[in-house]
Formats: sequence, C-alpha cells, structure tokens
Amino acid sequence: MPRTSPADGLRFAFGTLTALPVTVTKWDREAARAGMLAAPVAGLVVGLCAATLGGALLALGAGPLLAAVASTAVPAVLTRGLHLDGLADTADGLGSAKPAEQALSIMKQSDVGPFGVITLLFTLLAQVAVLFQLYETSWTRGALAAVVSAAAARLALTLAARTGIPPARPEGLGAAVAGTVPRSSALLATALVTALAAIAAAPLGTYEIARYAASVVLAVCAAELLLRHCVRRFGGITGDVFGALAETAATAALVVLALG
Repeated sequence: MPRTSPADGLRFAFGTLTALPVTVTKWDREAARAGMLAAPVAGLVVGLCAATLGGALLALGAGPLLAAVASTAVPAVLTRGLHLDGLADTADGLGSAKPAEQALSIMKQSDVGPFGVITLLFTLLAQVAVLFQLYETSWTRGALAAVVSAAAARLALTLAARTGIPPARPEGLGAAVAGTVPRSSALLATALVTALAAIAAAPLGTYEIARYAASVVLAVCAAELLLRHCVRRFGGITGDVFGALAETAATAALVVLALG
C-alpha cells in the first residue's frame, strides 16, 4: 500500500473541513491522521479569506460592522455551515438531558431546536461583536484575529482526534478520525500554532504577542472542556461535536482578543 503523502493529508483536511473544491484521494486511518494534523492549515486559509473580505470592504468605504459580519460569514460559507450546524445539533443534544442514544438521535434530526437556535444566536453575536471592536481599531487587528481564530478552531479538531478519544457512532466523520492523532503530535501542533500566532502579532507589540498566544491556548482549553463533556454524555465524538468544538474554539479565541 502506498504511503500517505503530505498532499494526501492536505486534501483530506480541505476536503472534509471546507467546501473548497478539493478531492479526497485517500480515506483511511493514515490519511485521517495526516488530515487532522493539517487541519490548522485549512483554518489558516479560511481565516485569510475572511480577513481579505473584511479588508476589501473597509477599503471600499464600508464600516467596521459590515466588515465584521462579512468576516464572520466567510467561515460559514466555506464550510457550507457544517460547523454551525454541528454546534446547533450538539447544543440540542446536550440540552435535551436525554440518555446518550436518544441525545444522538436528536442530533441527527434535520431540524434545529431551541437550544440550538439560542446557541447559534449568541455565538454569532459574540464573533461579530469582537471583530467589530477590532476592525474599528484597525484592519490589522481585525484581520489577524480572523486568521488566528480560524486556525485555533481547526487546531481544536486536531486535539479532538487524538488517541484515547472514542467515536460515539460507528460511522461518520467522528468514527473516521477518532483516535488517529498521537497525543505527542497533537501537542506539537498546538505549540506550533501558538508560536505562529505570537510571531504574527509581534508587529503589534510585546503585550499582543502574549495575548495572541493566550488566545490560542485558551481557545483549545475551552474546546477541551466541551469535548470532555460530550464524551461523558454521548460516549465519544461525532461530526456534530467536531463542528461545535470548532465554533467554541473560534469564539473563545476572539473573546480573549477583545479583553484587556
């Protein structure tokens, strides 16, 4: 069997985590491992697209609020809303207080319940509010926040795919990637994304270096809390949980950047 190349991993990451026209050429555990390790790269591209649109609107004379809305919309468009849908479904499953099997059944339904609607509303409001605050200060701060939050969101998925985290169902994305990433590799990816965020913030000053690094660390910590709760409630992870983790991490990263 031919070995999985870095290109296979990138195709897996972009093909499963974005709506970009990328064909997944390998769909096995080895490709899943490489793909989940490459997930922050997919986040970087999504974030750059969000920052570019926000910057373009500002350059054309639009205000920071419209730029913030656009930068929030881009990740939703580039994932066909799958992460937001996963967040809503996970909120409905957790909010139901039903046993694992019934909660998972609720999450598979096509409609969105009250817990999902409320969670989506406040999550998107928080993201827009932070980006508005940062774009109002400068395009650089808003753009960098959009990029770092998107990368942190996908880093949370790398950590969620580490060994020891079981799937809640025998099928779906959760089952395909669960337990594929060695813990050491997941920690290395975390250190790398944190370091890159700090380096990117260097032109903004020493304090911003620490704040952007903290935003990545605290984002994955917030996602980890949700992950552990979902594993306890559902018995493992699902594709919906992955979406919820991504949105939780992105929002947490942005909130950290709004403080101080």
